[in-house]
Amino acid sequence: QRLMQAASDIFLGWYTGINRKQFYVRQLRDMKGSADVAAMSAGILADYAGLCGGTLAQAHARSGDAGVIAGYLGTGTQFDDAMADFAQDYTTQTIDDHARLEQAIEDQPIAAVMGV
Repeated sequence: QRLMQAASDIFLGWYTGINRKQFYVRQLRDMKGSADVAAMSAGILADYAGLCGGTLAQAHARSGDAGVIAGYLGTGTQFDDAMADFAQDYTTQTIDDHARLEQAIEDQPIAAVMGV
């Protein structure tokens, strides 16, 4: 977990001190902000998604040998194309799932709180 995440507890971290001793530290308060993606323009949202994707990629790269992963992915577009196809298929599935949810709400087999 230490390789994948900064900390399992959002207030917990660590650093390596003198003589390579490792220390866990705990933050007193959460002073991090959050992004209001609903208020972002398309360009800002694309930039934000790129930053999030890059951060996730770095976390995963730390968990394995980055050179081996890069070698596996190669330099062509095959992996990129496969990911784009997956994203498109997932988008279609999400739209279908949402339509079924809306229909279930309308037919009332499930309860929903609207406008939240």
